[in-house]
Amino acid sequence: MSGIIGKKVGMTSIFDEAGKNIPCTVIEAGPCVVTHVKSVDTDGYAAVQLAYGEKKEKNTSGPLKGHFQKAGTTPKRKLVEFKTFEDEKSLGDVITVDLFSAGDFVDVVGTSKGKGFQGVVKRHGFGGVGMQTHGQHNRLRAPGSLGASSWPSRVFKGMRMAGHMGNSRVKVQNLQVVKVYPEQNLIVVKGSIPGAKGSFVIVDK
Repeated sequence: MSGIIGKKVGMTSIFDEAGKNIPCTVIEAGPCVVTHVKSVDTDGYAAVQLAYGEKKEKNTSGPLKGHFQKAGTTPKRKLVEFKTFEDEKSLGDVITVDLFSAGDFVDVVGTSKGKGFQGVVKRHGFGGVGMQTHGQHNRLRAPGSLGASSWPSRVFKGMRMAGHMGNSRVKVQNLQVVKVYPEQNLIVVKGSIPGAKGSFVIVDK
């Protein structure tokens, strides 16, 4: 499965031939540099490591500097491994948006927006305990009863409760590529993808 590293630019909309307004997401994909080619003989598995995004040399550790110098490139911010590629890659190759064309279907992986610590109404869609009557003055967004009494005398694992929401790895599958702009290293996909503007995403073909 071929892929590329990119950055979420934002959302826009495009009109198709029938005049229908299609919501789209713009992704700045690449150019990515091949910084490591792993093989079964030396590493135990085959993979191609891509690097994306410029990084200051003073903020890069010594071992990573040598790693990037070996590939003949400057320090990068994001490193991702891809198990398979359509054709064989060698150290220092550059991967661009030419990998994609309009009409392709891709999977996009990103980190969703963090929502912090949230209650059960926002996190799981609970309706609250009930009306503001009969003394229920502070129970509108409460979870309600959590467990039985005599048995099992505890709360079952996996119970939907308040907690940390968002900021997790999310994959959205089968998004159609609407347009590709090779000059600006941009691809436009139909629909929304996880993450905030400027966050890193992985586009799998």
